[in-house]
Amino acid sequence: MLAKLDRLQPVAGAHVIVLEEHVDYWNHDGWMDKYSSSALTARQTEYVARFKLNDDYTPQMVVDGVTQFNGSDAKAAVKAIEEARGKPKVGVRLSAFSVDGKLARVHVEADGLTAAAGARKADVYVVVALDKAESQVLRGENKGRDLKHVAVALAVNKVGTVNQGEAFRREVTVKLPSSVEAENLRVIAFVQKGDSGEVIGSALLPAAGAKAESAQKGE
Repeated sequence: MLAKLDRLQPVAGAHVIVLEEHVDYWNHDGWMDKYSSSALTARQTEYVARFKLNDDYTPQMVVDGVTQFNGSDAKAAVKAIEEARGKPKVGVRLSAFSVDGKLARVHVEADGLTAAAGARKADVYVVVALDKAESQVLRGENKGRDLKHVAVALAVNKVGTVNQGEAFRREVTVKLPSSVEAENLRVIAFVQKGDSGEVIGSALLPAAGAKAESAQKGE
């Protein structure tokens, strides 16, 4: 369903920027999810606390950091996106993406916060993600399945803070696994309130943009 939201963009007036964050607490079933990490599990645990849930679960979908539901519930997803569409957003921009070996570089900009943001400061995050990926599951409850993924987070990196009335501009460097290809990377940046977890702005540099930028730089 996440791939459909990414591809079809079903809500008019809303640009849905999707991101898969793979948790690692299912790795005990005899199969290791190579895209999972304890850091992403910890990020979900923060949402569990914010939403006052009894426990973490999968698949979980979170929209703008303020609405959560079962990740297979398409109606809930559309409803949450429709509600998020009308809220004021902070302008975020990405440019000059390049890959040099195990390092990715990108220029990030975020507009200064206004009173409509409801906060004096917020955190800026950058995520380099696999545009497409697959998992051949050998064991566990999904044994024998070929799982297809979209926008798989390699890491969620906090790169700074944007303040009220003061724009954020920075060249960011992110470490990459050795096996990734620049043509299969997308970059996502988002601004998130540290207290409530609300995401108040985001931007996407799609894989096609990453490929063109890398080609220009001869990489």
